[in-house]
Amino acid sequence: MKRRPRRSTPAVLAALVLLAASVGAAVAAVQLILGQRPWIGYDSVAGWLHAQHWNDLVPAVAGGVAVLLGLILVLAAVLPGKLTVLPLRGQPESGASRRSYRSTLRAAASGVDGVSGTKLTVNRRKVSARVRTERISTDGLSEAVHAAISHRLAQIAPATDPAVKVKVKATRSTP
Repeated sequence: MKRRPRRSTPAVLAALVLLAASVGAAVAAVQLILGQRPWIGYDSVAGWLHAQHWNDLVPAVAGGVAVLLGLILVLAAVLPGKLTVLPLRGQPESGASRRSYRSTLRAAASGVDGVSGTKLTVNRRKVSARVRTERISTDGLSEAVHAAISHRLAQIAPATDPAVKVKVKATRSTP
């Protein structure tokens, strides 16, 4: 099971821009129907646009911004995002959410004697743990945390075994 993230942010942004343009056009149309002077007059917009030339700065910048936003939206739609559910060995439809995967590995690292805090980064191919300790001597702590995370990974059984990297930071310095 490889569930990808939803592309809700680019879709919401595109929808908000289209909504704003539609509301502006609808308000101007209703004001014209009621015989009032519209906030955004067609004649003033058309006159301003007609006065612009292709080689002026404003149309070039507006075109560049439109192209850039279009490319960003196309790339957001085409490029695959980070997996939200990481596949596990065994059943083809089994998986663990990235959040639960990270929290169970963090719990395994925090359960090692001498660890006071853990920050964990989980990628598909790598697990990086930054461990804080109150100990003066950190000898063997990195190996113990590595063993705890590796044992928990063996219990979880991900489809691809990630490499485990551990960094230990002592909050107290050696005298």
